[in-house]
Amino acid sequence: MLLEDYFDFIGNDDIRIKGTRVGIEHVLDEYINFGKSPEAIAEQFLTITLEQVYATILYYFHNQEIVAKYISDWIEHTNQVQQKYDENPPEFVVRLLKLKEKREATKVTQ
Repeated sequence: MLLEDYFDFIGNDDIRIKGTRVGIEHVLDEYINFGKSPEAIAEQFLTITLEQVYATILYYFHNQEIVAKYISDWIEHTNQVQQKYDENPPEFVVRLLKLKEKREATKVTQ
């Protein structure tokens, strides 16, 4: 079995663990940024196996430049989406924020 057989390459900006909706960026974020063990990652993501976690880490080590760019692009996209959301939140979020402000103002005056 080839290492790439563990993944679904949906596009240049979307690599998922085969048969799941889990992107490699989520597994690698836990491994690289949070220092979690492969076993802990497999326990966290219930739809992937320990073998798939190890395959993802191995894919990262074999393709560091490609994966680094992939993750960088993912972070940039995530930040852009968050900024758009913050600038124009859904109406229900606006209503909830107004209710929160009203409650906090009421607490201060009591």
